[in-house]
Amino acid sequence: MTRIVKIGGNELDDSGFIRGLVGALSRVGRRTVLVHGGGKEISQLQTRLGLQARTVDGLRVTDPESLDVAQMVLVGLVNKRLVAALVAAGIDALGLCGIDRGLVLAEKLEHTGGDLGRVGQVGTVRVDVFKRLLEEGVMPVLAPICGSGDGQPYNVNADHVAEAVARALGARELVFVSNVPGVLVAGQLAAQLTPAQASALVADGTIHGGMIPKIRSAVEAVARGVAAVRITDLAGLERGTGTTVVRG
Repeated sequence: MTRIVKIGGNELDDSGFIRGLVGALSRVGRRTVLVHGGGKEISQLQTRLGLQARTVDGLRVTDPESLDVAQMVLVGLVNKRLVAALVAAGIDALGLCGIDRGLVLAEKLEHTGGDLGRVGQVGTVRVDVFKRLLEEGVMPVLAPICGSGDGQPYNVNADHVAEAVARALGARELVFVSNVPGVLVAGQLAAQLTPAQASALVADGTIHGGMIPKIRSAVEAVARGVAAVRITDLAGLERGTGTTVVRG
């Protein structure tokens, strides 16, 4: 069965994390699609280039200059860094973004708070291409820059790209990997949560800080049709542990 693994941008400039990720992926099976972010390095390059980052209700505005930066970082820098490490470890990895072969097409994301620019939401996924690559033993490594019907690229939230690919492929699970083992309740790892239980833990403060966006992404993915979403760290990715959000 297919597994979708999504890694965030905060860990992707850490060579130790990448080595651990490659090691874990080499042992969990090759029928995996790896989706990555890179927002931290996008912000850093914007600053170096003198570009002002703007947000609307906490969402990053992607104007033409910011889209150029996002493509440079996600497709050119982070994606190739990951692919190089995977290939060096003997994994037949192929670096891609949603534009390539029309893998993931998006449409403009409309937001009530204002215009987000070239920020998109996923429309369609080319399941046939992903399945063919996986059947050939190739590990797709996907950056969340997506194509569109008008031929222009869109910057799409990496969680949403991973979720859409997981749904389209009927993946066994979607795994969000970061530097935390999962949700801790009274000091113990919660192996499984329903969306209602997860929301209650956010409301009472048990889930707090950086875990809140992770659990909300997991709950949203389950609500949209993903069978199960696991939140874990590198050790948990390999052992099959973490906190799994399932339909209630």
